[in-house]
Amino acid sequence: MSERKVLQKYYPPDFDPSKITRSKGPKPTGPKQQTVRLMAPFSMKCLNCGEFIYKGRKFNARKEHSGEKYYSISIFRFYIRCTRCSSEITFKTDPKNMDYTCEKGAMRNFEPWRDAGAQEETEEERLDRLQEAENESAMEKLETKTLDSRREMQIADALDEIRTRNARNERVDEEKVLESLYDTKDLAELERLRVEEEDARLAKAAFASADDGKFVRRVVEEDEDLAAGVGGVGGVGGVGSSAAAAAVLKVTEIPSFKKTVKRKRDLGAALGIKKKKVVSLVD
Repeated sequence: MSERKVLQKYYPPDFDPSKITRSKGPKPTGPKQQTVRLMAPFSMKCLNCGEFIYKGRKFNARKEHSGEKYYSISIFRFYIRCTRCSSEITFKTDPKNMDYTCEKGAMRNFEPWRDAGAQEETEEERLDRLQEAENESAMEKLETKTLDSRREMQIADALDEIRTRNARNERVDEEKVLESLYDTKDLAELERLRVEEEDARLAKAAFASADDGKFVRRVVEEDEDLAAGVGGVGGVGGVGSSAAAAAVLKVTEIPSFKKTVKRKRDLGAALGIKKKKVVSLVD
């Protein structure tokens, strides 16, 4: 079994390195090609066997420079082979439309969304389109100018209003402002005055008489009540007045805090048990 990594090579006994000559082969003509891995950029149909190749199918393709340019953008050509008959299919890049164009060996499938864009525009259509764009741009410029002038007018009005308000504020006398500030009372003072007014209103409503709405003040003193009670004892008041006077003049007894000994309750008598008397033997 040979070595996987060849470190020593076999040289025959008659090997002469001087007999080995280096020869340079001819360079390949045409554009330089390189092998790349790509996917089909569009769905196509092979013209040789009729095989359909869907978009996104992977191929080992050959890539070369076609020698054409579009505004200094190089155009490349790709070579692939049909998956059924192995016939060669070529397509190129299209920088103008940002797409690819099928060149040889296959036909691109119909795509309705690309049909409108593929139609070539005539000179008359192009002139009409440019004229419409110019008219639209003129209208847009006019609308923009109108909006700018309206905005400037609004800004000027706002500035005039601000100037007028500032001038009005400057004409106010400073002394009047200070006097008005000094005249203003404290919130606590205002609250106190409000409470006093409320109390006065309630007192007026409580002491006003029902007949004429005037204040009626009645002062009842304890001495007068006692005198009236005592006078009623010897007067016409009778028994009821004397009893009231006695109740008024009665002295309130002072409570005593002396400790009292509770008498023990005889529970045996309650249950019907009689205790025997102990007879003493000593006379």
